[in-house]
Amino acid sequence: MSFRSALQGGLLVWLLAASSSVQAQGSATGSLTVQLDRAGPVINRNVFGQFAEQLGYGIYEGVWVGKNSKIPNVRGIRSDVVKALKALKIPNVRWPGGCFADQYHWRNGIGPVEKRPVTYNINWGDPVEPNSFGTHEYMDFIDQIGSEANITSNVGSGTVQEAADWLEYLTTDRPTTLAKERTANGHSAPFRVKFFAYGNESYGCGGPMTAEAYTERLKIFSTFARNLNPAQSGNSRFMPGPDPMVRIAVGPADNETDYTEAVMKAWKESSARNRIFDALSFHHYTAGELGSMRDHAVGFTEKDYVAFIKNSYEMDGLIQKQSAIMDKYDPKKEVALSIDEWGVWLQPMPGTPPLYLKQQTSLRDAIVAAIHLNIFARHADRVRMANIAQMVNVLQGMILTDKEKMLLTPTYHVFRMYIPFQDATSLPVELGAGNYQFGLISVPRIDAIAARGKDGKVWLALTNIDPHAALDIEVGLPGISPKGATGETLTAPKIDSVNSFDALDTVVPVPLNAAALTGKLKLHLPPKSITVVQVQE
Repeated sequence: MSFRSALQGGLLVWLLAASSSVQAQGSATGSLTVQLDRAGPVINRNVFGQFAEQLGYGIYEGVWVGKNSKIPNVRGIRSDVVKALKALKIPNVRWPGGCFADQYHWRNGIGPVEKRPVTYNINWGDPVEPNSFGTHEYMDFIDQIGSEANITSNVGSGTVQEAADWLEYLTTDRPTTLAKERTANGHSAPFRVKFFAYGNESYGCGGPMTAEAYTERLKIFSTFARNLNPAQSGNSRFMPGPDPMVRIAVGPADNETDYTEAVMKAWKESSARNRIFDALSFHHYTAGELGSMRDHAVGFTEKDYVAFIKNSYEMDGLIQKQSAIMDKYDPKKEVALSIDEWGVWLQPMPGTPPLYLKQQTSLRDAIVAAIHLNIFARHADRVRMANIAQMVNVLQGMILTDKEKMLLTPTYHVFRMYIPFQDATSLPVELGAGNYQFGLISVPRIDAIAARGKDGKVWLALTNIDPHAALDIEVGLPGISPKGATGETLTAPKIDSVNSFDALDTVVPVPLNAAALTGKLKLHLPPKSITVVQVQE
């Protein structure tokens, strides 16, 4: 992750052409039409991915407490966190970084814990790194939560041989020395590695390298560091198996395009039978008027709120900008855009080391998350992977812990509510709900997506951005006669409402049942709310 990502605020204002009769307080009316006969691309479940960096309390305390801890755990991994994360059906967890990845040497994290070298984290405040949580602990963790491995290799301070050895250690079924070492460390069968990234932010904390220098390094890493699991790799690098490992190259941040151009050009020039990567990384954080680590997590004003909403829509323009360059080299959209760092970057919680990046997240941030997930869905043809930063105790986390205590953040509830959209087929929508305006800033009053889930049901996600006016919306579904809708709504008394250890349930979803009249659904959306419903046919 980079400070540059969070410091740049967007100036993009997204205006809807539709208008409606709106009052400053009270309620507004609007319409939503779902085009059921125009199926769009699948919303890849991997856009709901998570990110766990060896940073602050993200791993140590947040995930790993050790086998001898009084906190309930399974093989050192805390059970309450596992239970909560398992409920999100997380598709993949990116690890070990982040900036930490390009200082991490995997051999420090294998073998008996008491014999592992103790190092330090040079990127995030220089804390001691005990290496208690390493390769086997990570693979155990993702197995416990039912997720997939998404490993970032060390391209900055590491070597090609180190990366190749790591993948051999993880994936080979042959009786090699590394396979025997893996067996001696407790895992005889090869691990499944679904995603493998060649470095992180090589233009910054992972380098710094020019785009051209990184591209030359990428070619070598992708040649020699490869998956050897026969279930994934097939019989040779030229004959991938039915479930190949997805290889991720470093791409740009924010408005930068030099990496996009250079790395995509190298992809196009590589052999069609042996492309050098499968996905391009992109990082962008959302900030308000004050910027990274300075925007208030609580106690902010409506002016601050609308700044975050406006800047959330900057992501849409950035995706379009990067996609246009990718289309030039890859018009068939074979390469996925992987937005593997995104979210809000706020003031640290009082009493915590600033570079541990532990922050509160509010209802505002849940709305920001919903807007982003909707944007990703609208770009599902190219955006097929994303990882919010970060999973536990860091930035816009799903979970906060304090020793033995744990709470679920408002953002956690958004990800749980959006589970039906994993691998759902997107459906175009037409909105008519006008705008919410504060001062000179105007943003859509409502943000919405629709999809047909793998269960065959039609699902709607609607976010009422207006913090004052409820929205009574009429939903048209040409081609079917809905009987009603059931789902949940997430809202709270204030835009800066949070869940705390003294009040765990200030921001939690409540059930919603909606009726259908004259062939159309009638939904009542409270101010500052996120609603997800299943249409009853």
